[in-house]
Formats: sequence, C-alpha cells, structure tokens
Amino acid sequence: MTAGGTSEALFAAPPAEAATPPVGPTGKPAEKPRKGHRNERLPAAARPVARVAVDVNLAHLDRPFDYQVPEQLAGQAVPGARVRVRFAGRTVDGFVLAREDTTEHTGRLGWLEKVVSPEPVLGPELAGLCRAVADRYAGTLADVLRLAVPPRHARVEAETPRERTPAAAPETTGWDAYPRGPALLEALAAGRGAHAVWQALPGEDWPARLAEAAATTAAAGRGAVIVVPDRRDLDRVQAACEAVAGEDAVVALAADLGPAERYRRWLAVARGHVRIVVGTRAAAFAPVADPGLVAVWDDGDDSHAEPRAPYPHARDVAMTRAHRDGAALLVAGFARTAEAALLVASGWAHDVVADRATVRARGPRVTAIGEDDRQLLRDPAARAARMPSVAFEAARAALAARAPVLVQVPRRGYLPAVACARCREPARCRRCAGPLSLPAAGRGDHEAAPTCRWCGHPDAAYRCGACGSPQLRALAVGSARTAEELGRAFPQIVVRSSGGGAAVLDTVPPGPALVVATPGAEPVAEGGYGAALLLDGAVLLARPELRAGEETLRRWFGAAALVRPGPEGGRVVVVAESSTPAVQALVRWDPAGHAATELAAREELALPPARRMAAIDGPPAAVADLLAALPDTVEVLGPVELPPGTRLPGAEERTEGAERCLARVPRTQGRELARELHAAQAVRSARKEREPVRVLLDPLDPL
Repeated sequence: MTAGGTSEALFAAPPAEAATPPVGPTGKPAEKPRKGHRNERLPAAARPVARVAVDVNLAHLDRPFDYQVPEQLAGQAVPGARVRVRFAGRTVDGFVLAREDTTEHTGRLGWLEKVVSPEPVLGPELAGLCRAVADRYAGTLADVLRLAVPPRHARVEAETPRERTPAAAPETTGWDAYPRGPALLEALAAGRGAHAVWQALPGEDWPARLAEAAATTAAAGRGAVIVVPDRRDLDRVQAACEAVAGEDAVVALAADLGPAERYRRWLAVARGHVRIVVGTRAAAFAPVADPGLVAVWDDGDDSHAEPRAPYPHARDVAMTRAHRDGAALLVAGFARTAEAALLVASGWAHDVVADRATVRARGPRVTAIGEDDRQLLRDPAARAARMPSVAFEAARAALAARAPVLVQVPRRGYLPAVACARCREPARCRRCAGPLSLPAAGRGDHEAAPTCRWCGHPDAAYRCGACGSPQLRALAVGSARTAEELGRAFPQIVVRSSGGGAAVLDTVPPGPALVVATPGAEPVAEGGYGAALLLDGAVLLARPELRAGEETLRRWFGAAALVRPGPEGGRVVVVAESSTPAVQALVRWDPAGHAATELAAREELALPPARRMAAIDGPPAAVADLLAALPDTVEVLGPVELPPGTRLPGAEERTEGAERCLARVPRTQGRELARELHAAQAVRSARKEREPVRVLLDPLDPL
C-alpha cells in the first residue's frame, strides 16, 4: 500500500507514518487515555484509520500521516474534509485524503482532534493534481494546497445553494475562420482530449470564441476551465460566457472577490452546480466535475506565474490537468511562446491557425522604421526620433477619419530616468545612490524636483557628482510625459491615459482621441482603433532578459490586434528597426514562425523550454550544500550574485550576498531533477538549517 492509499499516482512511495507524530517534543510517546476515563476515545467501527495531509510545508514531512478516527467523528471525517490534528506538540490543520481499515505504521497512532468541516473540499482528483504539481516543481503538497483550496467560510457552507440552469449547445460559426477550428469543437462535443495551440486572428473576438468552446464542452456534460491573466480579461470572458451559456452556467473566480464570495463560488463548482469556470491563475485548480476543457489565454503573460512557492505556472498546471483527466487543452493568444511552440513541435498539440489570406484581410497594415528608403528620404532622422514623421502621419489620418489612436509606451511615469545634461552621467541620489527620476510638475510655474526611485527623497539642489552641473536631460520618457507632448502636438484632440499611474480603462468610446497606455493596459475601442503607435521598441528589445524578444512581440501583438483591418484603414507603426526579427514577425503577422525560431535558438543554446532548468537562490554556503546533493549528470551554471537586498522566502530580513546557481538537465530528466532537489531540501529541513534556499523550476527568466 502506498502512502496515499487510494492511488499510486496520488502519493509517492514512502509509507504512511504515524501522526501527531508518535513521539512528542520530549521524545516520549503520548500517554494513552485510561480505560473508563472521561476522555477515553474509541476508534470508529468502520475504516478507523484516516490518511491526512497536514498543513506543514517542511520538505522532509511532505507525506501523508495516519490517524485514528474517533467513533464520534466517524461520520464527519470523510475523504476531503478539513480536520485538526496534533503534530509535533501543536494542533495544525489538515485534509483527510482517505479512510482505511489498516495502517502500515507499527507504533501507536494519534487521534483526529476535530473535524473543522465535513464538506469534502479536497476530492481525489484535486488532491492528485496538487501532488503532481508539487512533484513537478520540487515543492510540498501543503504549499500547493494553499493555492488550490481557498480558506473556509462557515456561514457560506451553511447557505442553501440556488438552482442553476445547465448550459445549452451554442453556435460556433466564429471558429470557421480557422481550418482546424470546427474539428476542435467536434472533439469537445464528443468528449475527446484534444490538445491545441490557437493563434487568434487580429481583431478577433477571442472571449466569444473561448466562450463557445466552454459552452460546447458543458453542453456535452463535462466541465470547462478558462484561465486568463487579469481582471479585465476575466470580466470580458465572463460576459461572453454568460451571453453564450447563460448567467447560471458560469462562475468567475478571482482573488479580489473577498473571502465569502470567493468561497461561495468555489463551493458551487466543487458541488457540481456549475460546469464553466473563468478565473485568474488559481482557477487552474478549480474543482470542476469531469473536466473536459482547460484553456489558458495569453500564456506568455507573467501574471500566470505564481509568486508563491512552489511557483507553478498556470500553463503547466493546465497541461498536467489535461493529461491526468483526459481533458482537452487549449493554449491561446495573439502571440505565441516558445513553450507553446514546443507543444506543437513535439506533436503533443496541434496548430489552430487561419490561412495567410485570412490573416492579411483581417490584419492592419504594419510599418516599421527604415523598411522603405523613401521613408528615410522624407525623414532622415526617423531612425533616431522617438516619434518619427510616419507615426504622426498615421495618427493624423486616423484622427481625420474620426477614429481613436492607441499609443503604447513601455515606461510609466514622467521622466523615469535622467542624466547630467553636460557629461551624460546618470543622475544618482545623494542619500542612497538610487536612480533619480523627474515627476510631472504640479500646479504652478516651478518644475518638480528630481526624486529618487529607491528612497523617494527629492533633491531640489541636485548637482552632478562628476562635473557639478545642475542641468538634467531625459534618458527615458514615460507615459505621462508622452501624453503631455501629444496634447501639445494635437491641441484639439482628447488625450486619455490608461495605466502607468493612471486608472486602467476598460473601453474607450468611438471618435477621435489619443489613448496613451502602458503594455497590458490598452483599452478596447468600439469599432477598433484607426492606428496604433508602438513607441520605444529598441528599449523593449534591449532588455537583458532571456524572453526580451518574445515578450516585446507579445506586447506589440496585443496592441496591434485592437486596430481595424488594413482594408478599412487600420495602421500600426512600430518605432523600431525593421530588420529586427521581432519587427519582421509583426510586419508579417507571424507569431508562430517567430516562436519556432525562438525555440530553435533555445535548443541550440540548451535553454528552457528545450531543457529543464532550476534556479537555486540563497547564501553561497547553503547553495553549495544543496548542489552537492545533486547527481553528476546535472550541469551546474554559476554562481552569479543576486541584486543587493534580495529577500528569500523564509528569511526574516533581506539576504545580503545571496547568489544564484542554475541546474540544467535534458527534458527527459526533468522529473529526476525535481525529485533530487526535493530530496536535498528535505535533508536541509530535517537538519533544521536556518539559511533559506529558494528553488524555482523552469523560472520565467533564469538570468
């Protein structure tokens, strides 16, 4: 019998241990109640052993523990129930994983202290998924359960659930634009576990397409989960699902709902009252009954990466779930990541893309800097200008056609980076040596003082430390300054800001307007934008990150997809060199080709996702100790110093002198790497090592 009891896949090989544990803090066994004593407890007549996952995130205790079930709790301690147990001399929370007749432990078993709630919130499918995610990321089950199961709200559990109307089969003609779209919908209707990577057309009503896929799945009697990056996308997809399947058939899960409402909706899903779930990254664990579709929109968005241990990515959780439950997987977006390209290249997933003629008809006309010699003849300074004449021409044409213009600016603020106007030395704070920025001027005629971006201290009497000059020049221009400059250039036009310190707009009305937005905060315009100006492209492409090109292209596609088709006058101007691969992919509207090229480069350089890689952060001695436990087949890169003041999980204060090492193996050895790292962490936690070490499997940016 395995430690999980009901399934080999649920828990790994170590045998079940006695809980509470059998040895207390003093090293002596707990005293057994005397017969006839008023605290005497008798074991349950049927299945008296409960296998419990305790809420303890120490790696060496990452296994289930066996407890005796008292007769008075026998009817409440059902599998999936929340319980309280004694563990290492204190009372902790836990979940009942299974009830058994016997135990493999030869010593004395502790007792279940209390059943907090008999509601079976942790079913075997969800428990197995959480265990698989913990194993993939070298984490503990307790950490994953905190992400997957929301805190209990007793009043909500006692409420009578309202009746809901099941979803009906929708019209799915919107998928006809994709040659493999109808086949995907047929597979969902038949309950087959299709795997697809969908590249949405420019201007596509993607919430409606996802809603059609989810409603088709629900009408076939299976559950559907759609994971989106943020609240704005969540609201759009929820509205689309309600329009297609009905309001009663859909539940939205998000962290900002509040504990009561969030738990109420989660319970409606767990009890099988709702089959369609829409939510942010934690919704990938939503306990829908018999899942038939798990979809992830815009998997390249870093909001899908969980910032808490064990740092799972929503796309990987969805893949794991689709594989375990035989559900369909749909990875979708306007752009494509190297991870999605790997799914297609390996044959595990199929492409769902439109033909080139449809893409050209639906896409806007894209112009880059330097793609035409005549453009440079008319504007010789176009390569160096932040907003060349071709961008102004596109904006004027769109405004003349009474259409809004989108201006994407990668930086927030006013002047986020400044330097000495005489010697070009970056301006630094005299208190903490942090970079100075120039905020927007307030009321009055006086210019605002430069302010430190680290400590917030203003420096009204700034002088350059190298040459003594008090004059400053801009190194970077933010969204607030861009909006100000555009207001001067187009004095009769309304200028709206979204993101970058301003309120994020969901939509903008039709009519001439300039909309300045930071990436990810672009509002939807009714009828589409007449033009989009993508500024400071060289800055985005020059970031020292592994995914700089991929992330830049994702942001560009997200903005360009909001523009009207080229035949209707829609135009996109990207202020970046036309010869850059990312710019060429945007001009051709070919995210799949760029992702395939990126994947080939990663394979040549042995970088993720072509390899499994772990980032190990911590003090030098602790990192070296953990690496020493890994087999010789693991390639170790580094160490490199982490930024000063990095705070590691479990550390009471910021860790100075921390470093990062990278452990790399072929993809076929990824499970072994995760297992070895978990075992090494277990040894450290058993030794009660105080220096924290953070392990991140497949980090978004290993550099």
